[in-house]
Amino acid sequence: MTSAVVAGLLAGYGIAIPVGAVGAHLVAVAARSPWRTGAGAALGVAAADGVYALVAVLGGAALVPLLASVAVPLRWASAGVLLVLAAASARTALRVHRAGAPVADRPVTAPRQAFWTFLGITVLNPTTVLYFTALVLGGHTATGPAGAAVFVTAAFAASASWQLLLSTTGTVLGSTLTGARARLLTGLVSSALIAVLAVGLVV
Repeated sequence: MTSAVVAGLLAGYGIAIPVGAVGAHLVAVAARSPWRTGAGAALGVAAADGVYALVAVLGGAALVPLLASVAVPLRWASAGVLLVLAAASARTALRVHRAGAPVADRPVTAPRQAFWTFLGITVLNPTTVLYFTALVLGGHTATGPAGAAVFVTAAFAASASWQLLLSTTGTVLGSTLTGARARLLTGLVSSALIAVLAVGLVV
């Protein structure tokens, strides 16, 4: 059972720590929102990782041919969603800056809405399920129902802890960068990063 815990933790951190487009967007949202909203978004990402870990454990080798047939459409869909997010984030940053709205008046997303939004964004990423499937096929998870449950739980916990660290960092960053120009700059930079990473999915 200990091996399943270790394997799950390593798997969860392995997929969560490399900060990609979703991580960048998570930090940007947390920087403009209360901590609860950022935490909701972080748990949405972790929930998607947990779901994919479960799917990989249950599906195993059967997932490989299925995913191979839809990997390209999923990549294009993911890139499209990320580009829309980048544009929306940049537009929001510009609108708030031009309106001169104080920090307290900036748009705030409810934690529940942030959770479902980030769950959907992360689910669109085929890399996550391919990653967990590769671990299963490589024998890096425990066998049996109990071992599989422990693996999935540990993977979710690892991902959640890292995503919450990112969202908390974003919240602290947001409360530190109180100037209007600083907020505009961070919003535009995060939007540009998301757009570049989105293009990278299909190039």
